[in-house]
Amino acid sequence: MSSQRGIGLARSHLQNALPKRICQFTSIKPAVRSYTTLRPRDTRLSYRRQFIPTCVNSRRLYATETGDARKTPLYDFHVQKGGKMVEFGGYLMPVQYSDLSIKESHIWTREKASIFDVSHMLQHELTGPGASNFLSLITPSSPKSLAPFTSTLSTLLHPTTGGIVDDTIITHLSSGWKDRYYFVTNAGCRDKDIEYLTTQLKAWRSEGNAEIQWKMWDKNGLIALQGPLAAAILQALKPTVDGGKHFDLETLKFGQCKYLVLPSVEEHCLVSRGGYTGEDGFEISIPHYGMLNYNNTLALTEALLKVAGEDKLRMAGLGARDSLRLEAGMCLYGHDIDDTTTPVEAGLSWIIPKDRRNNGGFHGAETILSQLKTKKEGGTGVSRRRVGLVINDKAAAREGAKIVDGEGNEIGVVTSGCPSPTLGTNIAMGYVRSGSHKAGTEVGVLVRGKVRKATVSKMPFVPSKYYK
Repeated sequence: MSSQRGIGLARSHLQNALPKRICQFTSIKPAVRSYTTLRPRDTRLSYRRQFIPTCVNSRRLYATETGDARKTPLYDFHVQKGGKMVEFGGYLMPVQYSDLSIKESHIWTREKASIFDVSHMLQHELTGPGASNFLSLITPSSPKSLAPFTSTLSTLLHPTTGGIVDDTIITHLSSGWKDRYYFVTNAGCRDKDIEYLTTQLKAWRSEGNAEIQWKMWDKNGLIALQGPLAAAILQALKPTVDGGKHFDLETLKFGQCKYLVLPSVEEHCLVSRGGYTGEDGFEISIPHYGMLNYNNTLALTEALLKVAGEDKLRMAGLGARDSLRLEAGMCLYGHDIDDTTTPVEAGLSWIIPKDRRNNGGFHGAETILSQLKTKKEGGTGVSRRRVGLVINDKAAAREGAKIVDGEGNEIGVVTSGCPSPTLGTNIAMGYVRSGSHKAGTEVGVLVRGKVRKATVSKMPFVPSKYYK
């Protein structure tokens, strides 16, 4: 979020509704021994001092290892590969690996392909005759309108306020009496999301609504294969469907998914085309350990690396994932969106289809539908809007930096920011006062006590390359 968080669209300013903040550290230290050997004047070290993506710079999301941190099915593999492990969303995850700096990994993904371990994200399944109506209540989407094996970006919403509980990708797997949906939520919101869904389902059932079964695929692995070579690499594994029939990935478009049989995995994998980088790619949900404790996620990851070769495919960590998603203009929950943000303020009005705008019936509709209309149209509009920023200065704008107008008046705040390896300039995302949100507007960003010139920009900063 994701997700498929990816479907290109679309995955912690955590409020009191969130679980206790995981990280309160002033710096990031490897949770395990680093396998990188740096020379005295290693250029990668000097670059890392400058290149700090949003999530890496966040005290709330990263910390050193703690005893209760979870591990994904690839944890030992990450360590073996020289992964620099930190706690993220309650899991020990790699920020980067010893073979590439964050910048190099970012560029590698844009030019070739990378594998990201996203098994820390929580996968859900809703089944039953009430599944679509329940999702229609807690999100502004139209689940019924989704054809089987297609997906849409959405948000879980708070009642009345329309604040975003979490962002997610909803996938329709089957229709009929056993209506079945799959969705993925963020690791950092795990406890909050479980409490939210438990409460909402309890209320749903108490009102005598149609039956729903909720299951969490919390033992399944989830990897994202991203980059222009992703399709060719996955195709080289010769995926098949039931009966052993060859499956051509060219028939699978952005926002679509398919259950496929992949080598080294004992059960079908759910393969979704999309991702969180702006590149073509796939997110693959992998059944948990099979017979004799066989690690399916590890087996598939190793198979992909072997069939591609290290000249085409590498592992990538959270650092590159964050800078890639920022270039793609995608939100990071808790930074760019949170419980106090509505989809309209976040520039996500497009996720609300026409029938929901006309009929409402979802949490926070009274707030959100009014925000969709200006005061002249009889609505309330919004007082702030999410925008992209290009910083016309060598200094990178970080989360929390104030945004000012030409007279020095504060008009907003930066929520994400880092140098763009693709563009060679500093970019950021943030919220500004309505009226200052139009592309091309000149503003200032306060960085290290000085106002740096910046320009409001459309997003994505780097054109998306989804396979449609």
